[in-house]
Amino acid sequence: MKALVAATLGLTVMLGFSTAEPVKIDAKLPVYTPHQRVAGDLRTAGSDTLANVVSLWAQSFNKSHPGVRMQVEAKGSSTGPTALIENQAQFAAMSRAMKNSEVDAFIKKFKYKPTELRVAIDCLAVYVHKDCPLDEISMPQIRAVFSVDGPDLRWGDLGVSDPKWRERPVSLYGRNSASGTYGFFKTVGLGGADFKSSVKEAPGSAGVIGGVANDPFGIGYSGIGFRTPDVKVLAVSFEDDEPGAHPTQEAANYGEYPLARNLYFYVNYDRNTGLDDARAEFIRMVFSKTGQESVVKEGFYPVSSKIATEDLGKVGLKLDKVKPQNPSGGG
Repeated sequence: MKALVAATLGLTVMLGFSTAEPVKIDAKLPVYTPHQRVAGDLRTAGSDTLANVVSLWAQSFNKSHPGVRMQVEAKGSSTGPTALIENQAQFAAMSRAMKNSEVDAFIKKFKYKPTELRVAIDCLAVYVHKDCPLDEISMPQIRAVFSVDGPDLRWGDLGVSDPKWRERPVSLYGRNSASGTYGFFKTVGLGGADFKSSVKEAPGSAGVIGGVANDPFGIGYSGIGFRTPDVKVLAVSFEDDEPGAHPTQEAANYGEYPLARNLYFYVNYDRNTGLDDARAEFIRMVFSKTGQESVVKEGFYPVSSKIATEDLGKVGLKLDKVKPQNPSGGG
């Protein structure tokens, strides 16, 4: 089923990777302005995919709150729930939704559910070497290529006629099982089937890109924000006979790209006590124009003001109003 992600309209900003289409930040998202100054320690644990974005958020936050010491640990999405449950982190950064077992473990300890915040939109891209003649791939082909449901394939099986590639085996690159990207791709791309044992697993997203960039016969998957000039991004279609869509903001927003996903922060929010000031300020910054500019800078897509309003409301916060600009430019 094609999942619809809320559209983002407004300010155009430059992406951290080459693209033909500008990315827009919703004009209803305000520039971050602190409600109060905070200090202390904040820690995130989890997703490697979100690591660079969280680091940029930490830098932006420290400009307004120099007394905050922020640590970013990125060992994979599966480490986030444990850190949150054991009070080792205030935020679990995840490139997939929490599993039922993880939610149940949290509820067992705290007697309420963890709160899910959608902090960015990502398109999981399928990469080949920049010189590879293949330009698009279907979801059934992806399953056949990467999962045990399909045989070991040669490039000719994917429609490549170039004699340099046609008879060469397809070399597979992917993430390890601690990664939310691994879990999402397994669930959505492979229909839950297991990966082939021949997949070369990397602990980080950049490792997948590096593997494909150095292997003319390689194919791998990773977030669109990790694209480099040494690899090519394939268009992806839902079915074999459909035209493929590229992982653009518009395609993600309108459900045209099969591998679009939300990226998440999970927080321990007790409705009886509310948020402490430090977490509240950080979450407000994430859902501001300032925070979403960092999302775009790292090659992901920003959330809309609608999502920001909804998810701020989950933790008892409201979206600030955008301050009108002085048309004269004066004070």
